[in-house]
Amino acid sequence: MNELKQKIALFIDADNAPANKFESILSEVAKYGVITIRRAYGNWKSPTLKNWEELLHDYAIQPIQQYDLTKGKNASDIALVIDAMDVMYTKNIDVMCFVSSDSDFTPLVTRVLAEGKVVLGFGERKTPAPFVNACSKFLFLDPEQKNSSSNSKKPKNIKSDTKLINLLRQAVDAIEDGDGWAALGPIGSHISNKTSFDCRNYGFSNLSNLFKAIDLFEIKRDADNLYVVRDIRKKK
Repeated sequence: MNELKQKIALFIDADNAPANKFESILSEVAKYGVITIRRAYGNWKSPTLKNWEELLHDYAIQPIQQYDLTKGKNASDIALVIDAMDVMYTKNIDVMCFVSSDSDFTPLVTRVLAEGKVVLGFGERKTPAPFVNACSKFLFLDPEQKNSSSNSKKPKNIKSDTKLINLLRQAVDAIEDGDGWAALGPIGSHISNKTSFDCRNYGFSNLSNLFKAIDLFEIKRDADNLYVVRDIRKKK
């Protein structure tokens, strides 16, 4: 399907998401298609949602009112889940987007994925890993300082991030040719099929700059001027 024609449903957990990042969210979601449903959930009587309230009219967001009837119970979460399931089964939606830093939506995301939908997630860096990893793609709304060039200073501890390094190495291993070189494009596709990885969450604008910042890999352009990567351990 042409991505620009994909229909997107956007669900916002206003109690657990920063309003000042909404334009960034829209910019990212626009890459996938057109948002046909925009709903934000919360107790709109609460002053804590004032920043979100100011965005409702400007961005045609439908506010869904949920009163805090019981202390410790989030009625907004329940309402969002019910509406998302209803939309998934009754509307012609291709992509479902959830804006929240709350792990309560992890079972919902896995159910939506099982129906063959693409799931985009947005939240602050405090978002629990199960929710982050469940999404097709998850983008932190408070990313590390971006490094746009290979000469930029490396983010702290990136080389010591064992999970990240293993993910990159496994992708290179899966794509590499007889000399150990792997094309960058297929590496990115391989990673995307496994996890919600996004290099911007590590402070880099693209995958090539991330590889350049880690001295565990070699990176160069091939005869077609495309980037290829090799695990430095396989250098002959």
